[in-house]
Amino acid sequence: MNKTIRHRWAALGLAAGALLLAGCDPQRISELEEGLSTEADVRERFGPPEAVWDAPEGGQVYEYNRQPAGDVNYQITIGADGKMTALRQVLNAQNFAQITPGMMMEDVRRRLGKPMKVTPYELKRETHHDWRYRDGPNESDRKVFTVVFDSDLRVLSTMSVRDPALDPNGGR
Repeated sequence: MNKTIRHRWAALGLAAGALLLAGCDPQRISELEEGLSTEADVRERFGPPEAVWDAPEGGQVYEYNRQPAGDVNYQITIGADGKMTALRQVLNAQNFAQITPGMMMEDVRRRLGKPMKVTPYELKRETHHDWRYRDGPNESDRKVFTVVFDSDLRVLSTMSVRDPALDPNGGR
């Protein structure tokens, strides 16, 4: 098997694995209860987090990213007592509305999780961070939220478009 075909099979395998992982999320979530489930329960069901941040009220926030194949990013807050205090899917209109011009990239990253794609535009001195999300219950409701950063990694603008992967010709 030549190298190109092996890379394609590997990419398909990773995408399938990500979809299966995301497909198990509702079961994992239903097994956790805010105020009762522990950090160990969260790690047992979700594994190691993509990122960990200090929570403003103490404790930690764990990021469980389902990008690029999925359309959700979870943040699970573990309180100072070691119990889960919140489990939230953060790719939604409410969080997108809080992304405003001038905001730093690290603040956006903490709010939305790791993007599915980062595209630098050197001549424009911009970088676009994209997150795939669902704006309704159907597959056709998939969209991409883009945050445009300047060369200082401050938000210039945001936009949402229908997911180009849904179109037969694909791509932007």
